[in-house]
Amino acid sequence: MAAEPTNDAKMAEKPPVVVKKYANRRLYNTESSSYITLDNLAEMVRLGRDFVVYDAKTGDDITRSVLTQIIVEEEGKGQNLLPTNFLRQLIGLYGGSMQGLVPKYLEYTMTSFAQQQEQVRTAMQKTMGSLFPFGNIEEVGRQNMAMMEAALSMFTPFYKPGETPNNQNLSEVDILRAEVERLRKELEKVKS
Repeated sequence: MAAEPTNDAKMAEKPPVVVKKYANRRLYNTESSSYITLDNLAEMVRLGRDFVVYDAKTGDDITRSVLTQIIVEEEGKGQNLLPTNFLRQLIGLYGGSMQGLVPKYLEYTMTSFAQQQEQVRTAMQKTMGSLFPFGNIEEVGRQNMAMMEAALSMFTPFYKPGETPNNQNLSEVDILRAEVERLRKELEKVKS
């Protein structure tokens, strides 16, 4: 049985979305036949969906300048990702002898960073996945109920799960026991 392609692999299989930029600065997504914004393009980047932007009048590829515009917009919203000193150094490299090396170096560095980020995410999921199964709420509820019953049985050796005290002089442990039982019953109703 072949492995299911990842979301990134599925996105890479699709051809890039063609976006046309008109003189009135409006962006037109030819795939969805709708006008879009820079925010829409930023979301496409985050989702791994590739696109190219062409000037509608001249047909020139202006993808780089639109991506730069997205960065400027994000920085303007307070999403300060690029330190001022880095920006100064980058500007200083334009026209210098190192200008040809910088794009490859930055691309390599960002690719390495993304790979390391994915490795950390995978390691965290493997490590924390067994401790916190976020995907299965029912299982979390069962585990919580089992832990509460185990804790209560440690405090009261005669405690029997499912037993509700009838005594009017209820102790704090008895009250907690009754609450746990009530929550367990509610959880069973929700599961049904």
